[in-house]
Amino acid sequence: MQLIELSVFWTIITDSAAWLFFHLAISIFTLHLPKHFFLTANFLYRTREWEAEGQFWQTHFNVKKYAKIIPEGSRILGSGFYKRRLKHKETTYLETFILETKRAELTHWLSILPSFLFFLWNPAWAGWVMVSYALLFNIPIIIVQRYNRPRLEKILARKKKLPF
Repeated sequence: MQLIELSVFWTIITDSAAWLFFHLAISIFTLHLPKHFFLTANFLYRTREWEAEGQFWQTHFNVKKYAKIIPEGSRILGSGFYKRRLKHKETTYLETFILETKRAELTHWLSILPSFLFFLWNPAWAGWVMVSYALLFNIPIIIVQRYNRPRLEKILARKKKLPF
């Protein structure tokens, strides 16, 4: 329900500034969450059986094809963990990579939530455009994390089983 009426110009400025604020604030917030917050396999990060160790996302959404064009968040913020490619297979690196997929997934789930605030100053149709934007921008990145994490966990499990 629109509570604030703005001109088209000020609505566009407000929408742009609000999205910039929400994206940066949520990213900075999750970037500063302690690592132990992501170490448990809670309901959000647990791989479901139907995901077939991430293969569901490749089969139905062709993740490998579009993952290459998604901007790397660590480059945009100038900090964080680079997740574009696997650099090596050391245990601590894989554990960190897995943890950072959880951080990225949480960041993008949280980035969808503020979209409903846009109904406060946008007409209903524009509010739904903002919700659609939030879903279209964030869901593909969540899918990439859901695809990569089980694959990384499998590599890590194999690595831990190898005798040294």
